[in-house]
Amino acid sequence: MLAGKISPSMMCADFTDLKRTLETFEKNDVEYLHLDIMDGHFVPNITLGESVVKQLRAITSIPFDYHLMVTDPENKIDWFDLREGDLVSVHYESTPHVQRAVAKIKDRGAKAGVALNPATPLNVLDYLVCDVDFILLMTVNPGFAGQKVVKQTLDKIADARTYLDARGYAHVMLEVDGCVSYPNAAVMRANGADIFVGGTSSIFGASNTLQQGLEKLRAIIR
Repeated sequence: MLAGKISPSMMCADFTDLKRTLETFEKNDVEYLHLDIMDGHFVPNITLGESVVKQLRAITSIPFDYHLMVTDPENKIDWFDLREGDLVSVHYESTPHVQRAVAKIKDRGAKAGVALNPATPLNVLDYLVCDVDFILLMTVNPGFAGQKVVKQTLDKIADARTYLDARGYAHVMLEVDGCVSYPNAAVMRANGADIFVGGTSSIFGASNTLQQGLEKLRAIIR
């Protein structure tokens, strides 16, 4: 099992207190910042855009975890200042040219991943897995924070880990995104997840401070 990593969902952050938030993340050695890029077309929402991402880049050295929930992402990768160590995922469902998008991400020096919606079967990876560094499994239908987990996706995580390991891709990371609550995170970790996108159901939850939330999630996935 790979080391568990945290990727806070920045769409859930308090942007009126962003400096303190980022200082807390840096103090706690948070591995990534999860940036949901939504276009209002592939998903029914619009979130962080190029200008916001650029401002974040100027004030933190934490690597970015770009989650491109956009139609035809291969045409939009150049919008962002990708750097070595960043993660970039594109949805299998968003383009007929997934490998073109993956190649473009790698050409820019970042790690490339493919994201799968809850109902998308794992066998779509058969001719993609050799090209990617990680798989992002949506455990809710993408577009909004605060949703309940799609229960079948918990088994899908275990199936994905088995799928990767059996084919010689144990090094490929599994990221989970959607209702990564503390109880769900424990199950997700046991089933083989490596990167955890924490949002309103965990680290940004009202029942704990940001520091407490990070410590609790870290203890669960360690």
